[in-house]
Amino acid sequence: MGRARSDAPVAADAQAKRRRLPGINLRPGSVKQARLESGFSLAQLGKGHVTAPAIYLIETGRTRPSLPTLEHIARRTGKPVEFFLAEPAGAADDASARLIELEAMVADGRNQEAIALGMSLLERGTSAFRLGRIRFFLAQAYLGSAQPERASSLLAEARAHFEAVSDGVMLAESIGAQASLASSMQSKDAMLLAEQALSVCRALKPVPAPTEARLLGILASVLVANREWDRAVSVYEEAIEVGGSVFDLRRMARMYSTLGTAYHQAGEVEPAARYAMRSVALLEVLRDRVALAGSEKNLALVLMAKGDFAGARSHLDRSLELCSEADLESGRSHVLLSLGELSMQEGNVAEARQGAQQALALAERFEEGASIAEAHVLLGRIADVDGKHESADREFEQAIRGFEALGMHERLLHCHGIYAEVLERRGELGKAYVHMKEALQASRPGLLRREPEEERVSSA
Repeated sequence: MGRARSDAPVAADAQAKRRRLPGINLRPGSVKQARLESGFSLAQLGKGHVTAPAIYLIETGRTRPSLPTLEHIARRTGKPVEFFLAEPAGAADDASARLIELEAMVADGRNQEAIALGMSLLERGTSAFRLGRIRFFLAQAYLGSAQPERASSLLAEARAHFEAVSDGVMLAESIGAQASLASSMQSKDAMLLAEQALSVCRALKPVPAPTEARLLGILASVLVANREWDRAVSVYEEAIEVGGSVFDLRRMARMYSTLGTAYHQAGEVEPAARYAMRSVALLEVLRDRVALAGSEKNLALVLMAKGDFAGARSHLDRSLELCSEADLESGRSHVLLSLGELSMQEGNVAEARQGAQQALALAERFEEGASIAEAHVLLGRIADVDGKHESADREFEQAIRGFEALGMHERLLHCHGIYAEVLERRGELGKAYVHMKEALQASRPGLLRREPEEERVSSA
């Protein structure tokens, strides 16, 4: 009887021990790789949780660890759980199909739909193996909807995932996306990240041409932002040469448009016009109204630089039409500002004022900080032509504050330079000197020694 009483709890305990958690499929060799990279023995890796023989069985694929055991191994080796995971059985499941759908949404510019889908996939957490790609495409959707602060952490997590699972292509893509984000925020890290992404890509065997071309395009964009026009043009041309056989027409058209902009900024008007026209022609075939509106505007700016005002106006009018057709209100302010600049060059101040005021109202409505500041610059120039000095001063002061708040150093430099010229024409040489000095400081920090405040006042 005593024996029966003592056996019961033993049997119950044995039964409890047999209730094991489901095992997780691992990427072959991943546990041993992580252990060796960490410098652990079998016993050291399992310390406090798993025996050395159990670790051996896991490493040799004779048993599958439970999730708590895998999390212990991940913590001990400093690897994310995703590093160890194998592609789950039944890869063509619902999660895989939804991931393909997410990628398509991002490619089509349906960013809000992509954000909703991406967040739902993350919350479900049904496919840890795909977490890197979900985060990457979700970050792209946030970037497309002008929410860079949300994209930043997602890209960092995606990058860590792809490093852990040794996915070189997606690692290069993630670093490239970080470079684009850094460039848009005018970070000094942009160039380093773009070059690092390209280096990771070119270390792959074979080198994936679509990724290499895309990363060359990102590097060229960073060079444009840094005003390294000659190198930007060279890198853009290399991107088109590398990607010529794999680029789709839409990507090629956008690359042509950006290459045209780089040539324009470098002062090479003829090739700028040639590439801008190629972009417009391709986008007309594709009927991509959003991209075509931007390319039409870029072509108009090149024609304006050539002195072809009639051609420039024709393309700007077409750009406005496309904005209306595509219901693209957020990009319309850029076109209106370009029309205002064209009117100024034609000597039609009243029309320039109307365009600038419309652009300002639209930019304020959509909280487009850069366009708001640009509109104030144009309105300041118009006020100067009208002889309204106080109004001009107010406009330039608002523009300067706007560019400073946005951290747009190049545009701030340009604004100080324009205002200095306005002040010099008025005969206010002291104030002109102050703004010219600010322009030089923005261009080359430390180039000029900052004078004490009393010296600045006396010079005025």
